[in-house]
Amino acid sequence: MELLITVFCGISTLVSLVFLFLRYRMCYWKYRQIPHDEPGMFLGNMKPNTHQCAPMNDLYKKYKGTGPFCGLYFFMTPAVLALDLNLVKKVLVKDFNNFADRGFFSNEVDDPLSAHIVSLDGPKWRRLRNKFSPTFTSNKMKSVFPIVVDIGHRFVKTFSDIISEKGSEIVEIKDLNARFTTDVIGSCAFGIECNSLKDPNAEFRKYGRSVFEEQNHHSLIIGFTRSCPKLARKLRIRTTKREIETFFMGAARDAVEYREKNNIRKNDFMSTLIDLKNNKPIQTEDGQIVNTEGLTMEEVAAQAFLFWVAGFETSSSAMSYTIYELARHVDIQDKLRQSIDEAFEKHNGEVTYECLREMQYLDQVFDESIRMHPIVPSLQRVAAADYQVNNDPKYKIEKGSMVFIPVEAIHYDPEIYPNPSKFDPERFSSEEKSKRDTVAFLPFGEGPRNCVGLSFGKMQAKIGLAFLIKNFKFSCCEETPEKLRIHTEHILWVTDHGIPLKVEKV
Repeated sequence: MELLITVFCGISTLVSLVFLFLRYRMCYWKYRQIPHDEPGMFLGNMKPNTHQCAPMNDLYKKYKGTGPFCGLYFFMTPAVLALDLNLVKKVLVKDFNNFADRGFFSNEVDDPLSAHIVSLDGPKWRRLRNKFSPTFTSNKMKSVFPIVVDIGHRFVKTFSDIISEKGSEIVEIKDLNARFTTDVIGSCAFGIECNSLKDPNAEFRKYGRSVFEEQNHHSLIIGFTRSCPKLARKLRIRTTKREIETFFMGAARDAVEYREKNNIRKNDFMSTLIDLKNNKPIQTEDGQIVNTEGLTMEEVAAQAFLFWVAGFETSSSAMSYTIYELARHVDIQDKLRQSIDEAFEKHNGEVTYECLREMQYLDQVFDESIRMHPIVPSLQRVAAADYQVNNDPKYKIEKGSMVFIPVEAIHYDPEIYPNPSKFDPERFSSEEKSKRDTVAFLPFGEGPRNCVGLSFGKMQAKIGLAFLIKNFKFSCCEETPEKLRIHTEHILWVTDHGIPLKVEKV
């Protein structure tokens, strides 16, 4: 009996201490007199059945102007939410060295595909960033450009086949765009013909879909790994399904072994990864030769996996949002088509690298689309040391604190973008862009830790859009949603439904 009483008392004491610790933790911003909303015990300011960036948008609107940041509870973790562009620029650019880490989860031992350049921090990230910077130079973009253009021609044929008999058809563009980017990434990152434009159930397309389906089914685990990455690592948590890991590790290993055995070299990213694996010197944009420590096979697979996941999902969604907005604004679509036709005519009907660069209005349309629909709706950084933001002592970011930058909220700030819900590509004319701070537009991040594949992502999306707008007219139909519904359990800002549009040959 005494033993039971002792055990009971011990458990009661432990539960009480945990409760008091959590209560203290959830009063973090109250004690510091920083503007914030009262948190729930376990979800903090996160809300069920809403995207995790929605509360950030609400807090930004509510507390902007009260100070450089407000308090946020990311589940049970106190975090900083940046409220002004000066702090955003300090975090991303000026004082980057103190905010270089993202604090994302990675587990090289138990989940090797998670150890890619986006999720790694510290020296490991810097090592990989130095290696991959030359991978996305203009020379490398020019070398893979013909691959993307060739798939672009197949993309047009797929659309033409769908509407060939009637001359027009209701087409679900979201899936078709994903099949296009799947084939592009398969060729450039793995050197493999995926053929998902011909076969929507092709193996790479199937596994690509399953990556995000798996994430959606385990959104609570994903949230836990983001808020407590160190603890998740100690608990040996995995975010990649074994089946997915086996497929992508096998695909990368087979591609490397086949090329090395047969002495095959192509103008794609896989050849660059093989060079890095074999410790070959790499050339930077300015012509410097850099020697780097070689990659392991697991690191090769992880980076190829990242190119795959980030490349097909983000670019295909950006393309879908752009076409959706053009279908709703036919006058802008006609103006864009005219400018694309003029560029094609100037280059004898061919899509060349220079031709694409000259499509300035396409740049404006695309940038306005990703302003309104940023695929990554918030950025995350971690303070390496205590950081005093201004002269007010209470505005100190403590070491280890997470800092969130609400990208979507900034993109919809009427003080930065008047009438922000209006689709207006003129916002991105050279004259208008020069009036805004560079950190007022953050679809790819900013500073040394911006999206490493930015140039490639924009290139493949713009090639796909140029081909589609030149050859087809898009308009709304009865099935077209008046407002896009965002997937609440997805880490990215993507819809949980298709986007059907009426498509006609031009």
